[in-house]
Amino acid sequence: MQDPGGVSSAECRACPRRCGVCRAGGERGYCGAPDGLVIARAGLHFWEEPCISGERGSGAVFFSGCNLGCVFCQNHEISRGGRGRRVTEDELIDEMRRLCGEGAHNINLVTPSHYAFRLAGLLRRWKPPVPVVWNSSGYDSIEALRALEGLVDVYLPDMKYMSAAMASRYSGAPDYPVVAADAIREMQRQTGAPRFGPDGMLLSGTIVRHLVMPENIVNTLEVIDWADEQFPNGEVLFSLMAQYTPMPDMPFPELRRRVSEDEYSLVLEHLDESGIENGYVQELSAAGEEFIPGFDLRSDSDNDGN
Repeated sequence: MQDPGGVSSAECRACPRRCGVCRAGGERGYCGAPDGLVIARAGLHFWEEPCISGERGSGAVFFSGCNLGCVFCQNHEISRGGRGRRVTEDELIDEMRRLCGEGAHNINLVTPSHYAFRLAGLLRRWKPPVPVVWNSSGYDSIEALRALEGLVDVYLPDMKYMSAAMASRYSGAPDYPVVAADAIREMQRQTGAPRFGPDGMLLSGTIVRHLVMPENIVNTLEVIDWADEQFPNGEVLFSLMAQYTPMPDMPFPELRRRVSEDEYSLVLEHLDESGIENGYVQELSAAGEEFIPGFDLRSDSDNDGN
């Protein structure tokens, strides 16, 4: 095998689940992805952090499938529903070239972890002239991240949980807290401290995202404390997200509503009292289905003027 879980490997080891399936032989692991690349959308995206979206938009490529099983996923129709279209590596490179030609500030690979080794090979063939963003759940293997070293400029991972019980209950991954913590440290090692261009766009660095969820505020406070302790000197940016939106048929009663103002106020107070100074805070008004992109398999912009 050339690399663990790579395109030449008989057993998939692309992510921490290490399913060991033979995707080239038609088998599918936890992520549900086939051997080839499947994308749901490629277009200019304006709903990321300001230093990612900018004025011209981020060139976002949304991959189908996912190595987590988050019950609250806003992109569930592509992450678990299998919606998407198959593309060859050459076709994906053409899509990225198009996005660069349309003025994208960066190429934003969204939910790419289950294609990590294949994408590493693609980026070795052709690296965009703009920064490459790895936009993941944080559930990435160290082996995969090291295959991406020098190919990814900006890491944009989640840090969802500090609790193994929560990670198991909501995402089917009890090892998530340990795996994501190790992955984010590796990401930061590769990128170093955030570096911005004269236009304020992020050229390299790591942004750690966290989504606040109702009835789980203690978890958020623990994530803030973790980020403060792990990166005390501004080595990463911290992005607090308030966009949690209840999905239909939510099985857990505590997640059937949005985050309350009182809950979010407690979080903001804790963040203000922490040593974290650099990053972004979403407004509660960011929660809503109107902020979920339409996965209609098109290759265009999601900036429809709304």
